[in-house]
Amino acid sequence: MPDMTPPVRWEADRTPRPTAWPQPPLPVAMARGAAGRCPACGESPLFAGFLRIAPGCPRCHAPLGDVPADDAPPYFTIVIVAHVVIGLMVVVEQTWAPPLWLYAATFLPFTLVLTLALMRPVKGATVGLMLHLGLQRDAADSVGATALFPAGVSRTPGTAAGAGRPHA
Repeated sequence: MPDMTPPVRWEADRTPRPTAWPQPPLPVAMARGAAGRCPACGESPLFAGFLRIAPGCPRCHAPLGDVPADDAPPYFTIVIVAHVVIGLMVVVEQTWAPPLWLYAATFLPFTLVLTLALMRPVKGATVGLMLHLGLQRDAADSVGATALFPAGVSRTPGTAAGAGRPHA
């Protein structure tokens, strides 16, 4: 006789997990990150370089460097810049129909400046979003972990990865 028990429906655990750092509302965390400040407390700088995230917040100890904001910020930046630039190009073409050299002379530098201007705020907002959602790297996922460099394999420059000896 077949088993007649009803299937069990899986439900996500939606209980909030306490953290050692403050948890502001999502818009506040994203706005602080976009401003280049720690998304959790808003006091210390988020960036340790142009796009390098600080390893952690010295004030609230939020693990900023463990947030994997690698590929999403450039994608979001490209989408935003493309919509702005293409929209302006369509308006300019419909209004004035300038020659192609004028498009190149104006829209290429504009695209570059807009991209560089949006990279940090978009990455900061993404870090704020991911920190708020609790998305962080595990210790094994971080750069230099044993998964990338097994025990006994040299990590020094000039050695073959996986071989443990210098390149020929």
